[in-house]
Amino acid sequence: MPAKLKVFLPGEKTAVLLTAAVIGLLAGAFSILFRETLDLVHALLFAQGHALLRVGEGGWRSLLLPLLPMSGMVLLIPLSLLFPGKVNGYGFTQFLRKVNLENGVIKARNIFIKIAATALTIGSGNSAGVEGPIAQIGGAIGSQFGQRLRVSGVRMQVYVAAGCAGGVAGIFNAPLAGVFFAAEIILLGTYELSSFSALVIASVMATVVSRAWHGEVAAFPIPDYQMVNPLVELPLYTLLAVLVGILAVLHIRLFYFIRDRFAVLPLHSQLKPILGAFLVGCVGIVFPQVMGDGYEYIAEVLDGKGELEAMAALILLKSAATAVTLGAGGAGGVFAPSLFIGAVIGGAFGSAAHALLPEQTASAGAYATVGIGAFLAAATHAPMTAIFLLFEMTGNYLIIIPVMLTAMLGTVVARKLHPDSIDTVDFTREGINIHEGREVAVLKSILVGKAITEEVDFISETANINQLLTLFAAAKDSFYFPVINQSGRMVGMVSMQDVKTILHDEEQRCCHLVGAICSREVITLTPEHNLFDAIQLFDIKGLEEIPVVESMDDKWVLGMLKRRDVISAYNREVLRRGIREKAEEIRVLCASA
Repeated sequence: MPAKLKVFLPGEKTAVLLTAAVIGLLAGAFSILFRETLDLVHALLFAQGHALLRVGEGGWRSLLLPLLPMSGMVLLIPLSLLFPGKVNGYGFTQFLRKVNLENGVIKARNIFIKIAATALTIGSGNSAGVEGPIAQIGGAIGSQFGQRLRVSGVRMQVYVAAGCAGGVAGIFNAPLAGVFFAAEIILLGTYELSSFSALVIASVMATVVSRAWHGEVAAFPIPDYQMVNPLVELPLYTLLAVLVGILAVLHIRLFYFIRDRFAVLPLHSQLKPILGAFLVGCVGIVFPQVMGDGYEYIAEVLDGKGELEAMAALILLKSAATAVTLGAGGAGGVFAPSLFIGAVIGGAFGSAAHALLPEQTASAGAYATVGIGAFLAAATHAPMTAIFLLFEMTGNYLIIIPVMLTAMLGTVVARKLHPDSIDTVDFTREGINIHEGREVAVLKSILVGKAITEEVDFISETANINQLLTLFAAAKDSFYFPVINQSGRMVGMVSMQDVKTILHDEEQRCCHLVGAICSREVITLTPEHNLFDAIQLFDIKGLEEIPVVESMDDKWVLGMLKRRDVISAYNREVLRRGIREKAEEIRVLCASA
């Protein structure tokens, strides 16, 4: 290309921002399509079904309510069979894996799968949220741009995160919440200024599209907030934060407990979502508030119309209904249920506090508002997202003080009791700390047994020093030798450092035995350890080789792990993954061509 024409082309950073703007526009448009599809399904399946079955008349007809969420799960079956493994369950954890540990390549069809599956699940009355799916929809849009522009690595992450920011900003009409959702939850708090700028641009553009369609209307009508007596209310908000942190941990544990029970349930996988819908419908007969995303009831609670007993019961019931819906195989997210649970926790707490101290405290709706942000922060470990979401929803600066207090303290309590957020439990179960990044994940995925050098020279503890020197002279690249006893088990390690004091004394070399000079306190590994464990020992202890034994109780030496073995194994795995990712990219490009 002529140099004169290159002058008019945008620079690399400008190109990223322009791409993020387009991603944001599309994410905003698809957030509208998603919400309209959900509303349409709700009108056709739930509202018309409710009227057709005359459930509202009460009596025995109320027992027909479970048929409504079950119908949505029946309609989900063809989609599940057509795209196995892509439809059912809480898919946000797998999405985080693709973005942070893999190549970030997400197929375009996932956009329409998420829209259809989530609309059928929530629109028919099952308990789940739209925010996780819209983040995945926006992320898939960003990934498509990354694939078309043939980017990879960090740039692909930026485009995916920009799409997530746009999707969340569009669905909530809250640009700052979209930015911090992508920064804290999608990028795990690790981002640079250039990537943050892309998130801002995408979020702003998505909000412009959303407001052009919906108007400048917040997700929830928030009552006017004011702090009546800070000396009284700040200690109450502190107590609320501790309560929220504890309940957030119970929510996470219940979610995975129920999901694990459904996983081992001896029932056909296509029937499990129908069973889950039946159970949610049964709860809905008595507590209809648990059905759907719960936004209508959240608005009632924020308006101070919630009853204390009902709100207290709904803390557990909404948590269980969400776990049953997603654990059984329904599609959706946990963001909206977290808002619901936070609202009823705050509402119940505020009702009790206001009853005891009516002149010193704000209304129950004010505490419900703060509870939304606190519980969301504690469950997701994303306090900044919660704080800015509440600020944008209320437009009231005064609420920032209690929200900051409860969100931060609630998150601290939750992390202290349970290190994982609701999105990272599966990674910990696999031994992966997703916050550590891809390199650590690769090292943790390789077992020591796959990388050891099995050709090892041993020496008996009864050998003399001259025999040891002969072994040193014959060794090509090893300066550490396991010392074994008569049964062949390792009793120590010996190196050239151990013999240097008697190296020039012929008499001592003949008389001294290896067992007398070897190191008996030896650091060992087993084949079940991973290379991340090994590299930490290499760095902390300054070692170059570590013996690998059958087990810590049975010191039968299987081989030696050298520092260079770790590096070689890591490089091989990265190359293998790179080839696989490139093949997937080529396949996706060919399929979309």
